[in-house]
Amino acid sequence: MKKSVFYAIAITSILSVGCSEEFLDPVRNTNVITSEDLANYSNNNPALVAGTLEGIYSYMVQPGGTSGISSHYDLGQKGVDIYLDILSGDTALSANTYGWYQNTANLVTTVDFTRAENRIVWTYYYKVINTANIVILSLGGDDAIPSSTVGKQIMGQAKASRAYAYFYLAQIFQREYDPNQEILPFYTGSQAIPSKVPASQVYDLILDDLTQAIDYLNGFNRTLKSQIDVNVAKGLLAYTHAAMGNYSEAKLVSEDIINTSGYPLTTVGQLAFPGSGSGFNNVQTPSWMWGYDITPDMGHQLVNWWGQMDYYTFSYQWAGDRKVIDSGLYSQIPAIDVRKNQFGTSGITNGMPINKFFDPGRTAGGQQAITTDYIFMRIEEFYLLSAESSAKSGDEATAKNRLKQLMSIRLGGQANADAYVNPLSGQALNDAIYLQTRLELWGEGKSYLALKRNKATSTRGTNHVFRSGQSFPYNSDELSFQIPQTEFNNNPSITTQN
Repeated sequence: MKKSVFYAIAITSILSVGCSEEFLDPVRNTNVITSEDLANYSNNNPALVAGTLEGIYSYMVQPGGTSGISSHYDLGQKGVDIYLDILSGDTALSANTYGWYQNTANLVTTVDFTRAENRIVWTYYYKVINTANIVILSLGGDDAIPSSTVGKQIMGQAKASRAYAYFYLAQIFQREYDPNQEILPFYTGSQAIPSKVPASQVYDLILDDLTQAIDYLNGFNRTLKSQIDVNVAKGLLAYTHAAMGNYSEAKLVSEDIINTSGYPLTTVGQLAFPGSGSGFNNVQTPSWMWGYDITPDMGHQLVNWWGQMDYYTFSYQWAGDRKVIDSGLYSQIPAIDVRKNQFGTSGITNGMPINKFFDPGRTAGGQQAITTDYIFMRIEEFYLLSAESSAKSGDEATAKNRLKQLMSIRLGGQANADAYVNPLSGQALNDAIYLQTRLELWGEGKSYLALKRNKATSTRGTNHVFRSGQSFPYNSDELSFQIPQTEFNNNPSITTQN
């Protein structure tokens, strides 16, 4: 915080004072700083924009007010993850005492552009984009090549952050990938197009940003897992290729992450309580590639992802707005699978992830000052994405090998994994990989992306309060968000929904 204030003061000083030679130049207005000036200052001292970059990571975990709405489900990226998990159908709202998420679960929000949830998602990602653009402009703009290593590392993180935000916007606000459909307003450091541009233009920027980010972040040794490094940028690139149907490219990037990143698979003990090191609550877990260390000084309490998902945190999951695994999905977990132990089986905790996401104190409603961490990405995602992309691009041998590596840990050994995977081929192999993706990444915000990639239909089990037993294709109106009313009010270039 002190550093951010210092950088702000430094930039303010630059804006206010010109050097003496320029002051004597009658053509030069020293009361106005140009983007070229700021780029020169930032290239010489990249720390001037480091505080702005850190602001992006802060947005990702900011509780309440991220979008200007004081709401108990305005939680940054993890708040969006809950929306998406509910839309996918894999997370069931099984009790709704306080009313949070009822309009998302009832699929009202996604067909009513006046609902606040649409504004929360839209504004959050455009806020990330705007801040990333400020950093990029400060370093010379989209086409600039920073002169210092630190400048390149900051530029790489900013471009990857912008790509991340545009990727999620495209996934959430377009029903299905169509490169020709006009979908989003388009803002970069050099362009401001308030009307919707084709998806191809958005995805081209995402690919360009991530490709350059990977180049600039090569060799960057981050100090915090909240920062985007080269492997996180590669992960976002793999997801982008897969969303576009570029399965050969998605496979290559996923394989590169597996083979070069050094991240180990989550151990059987870490997967479920009471295993050794269990609980998806610690950013230092070796398999986590991207996450955020939540500390007491951040002041997270009632309004927090943990409050919405963890029975052992004092908030809504404990008090009566229960998010649980869909009953139909749970029924597909075999008894020998350690992940079956991640969920409660009786009473009010039935179906809750009490042994996957939990405060280590394990006292019902006990954690009030939040210290449990956020997960954004882990290595298992790319074993599964490699398997999926390999199967879809015709390389069943690689698909089965990666799936077996994952399943041998979850099913109690290689023999069980072989017995499960070896008979699979064709559509049955694709279906198995999709199922394992849903089971493995339950509650982590990734099931929705897999639903769209696989062009699947979501059928809700019996434990949903709303729309129980109903089915929704991946591209139905109910499963994508609406451009919010505020955008229509403030941007006359937007006149239609996607």
